[in-house]
Amino acid sequence: MNKIVFQMEPLTCPSCIKKIEHALGKQPGVVSATVLFHAGKVRVEYDATEIDGQQIQHIIENLGYPVLSKKSA
Repeated sequence: MNKIVFQMEPLTCPSCIKKIEHALGKQPGVVSATVLFHAGKVRVEYDATEIDGQQIQHIIENLGYPVLSKKSA
């Protein structure tokens, strides 16, 4: 399993958490997705044979949440 952390702009509402976690959680290969609301981070554990970090980033950004940076965890 691979882990990646996305640094984002500060999230403005708790519903953002559910929206991001739900969208990522239904993707094949995503084992877990956790939004750290106050830190503005999204931590994702995933199977790299099914999905990669770039695809995960695109999913987050397509929801309307810009990713500032990413790093392997």
